Amino acid sequence: MLAKANRITSADDYRVIVRRGAKVAGAHTVSYVRSRESGTDARFGFIVSKKVGTAVRRNLVRRRLKAACHEAVVDGLRGVDVVVRALPGAADAGWPDLRAEVLGALSRRAGGGAGATGMALGPRDVAAASVAASPSSRESASKGA
Repeated sequence: MLAKANRITSADDYRVIVRRGAKVAGAHTVSYVRSRESGTDARFGFIVSKKVGTAVRRNLVRRRLKAACHEAVVDGLRGVDVVVRALPGAADAGWPDLRAEVLGALSRRAGGGAGATGMALGPRDVAAASVAASPSSRESASKGA
């Protein structure tokens, strides 16, 4: 469970983060990350619409997203506001998939990786990057050259 200090509760805060935050898109979620003062607690908000499924499915997805974000807080994430929007496919995603996607989006933003430019990274971008980095693609490129 996220502490009150780690939750976004104001509709105005949600609006600002979604409009001005950096967008990191995944297969099951879209995360919006906005920097805050470096010493402040990380805050999280969740958007899980009726398109995700019934109330039971939506709450399951929300609990999984909250648990993944709680792990980030425990690991020391600070100084950011994050809104995670669940896409309809999140209802069918397992816990490891959602966890990896949320933590990956947070690490890309916090670590200044590929998503640090503020451009959205989609599943194709991530897949293309993993294929380009795989040893088999390097071997086939060197054989063809």
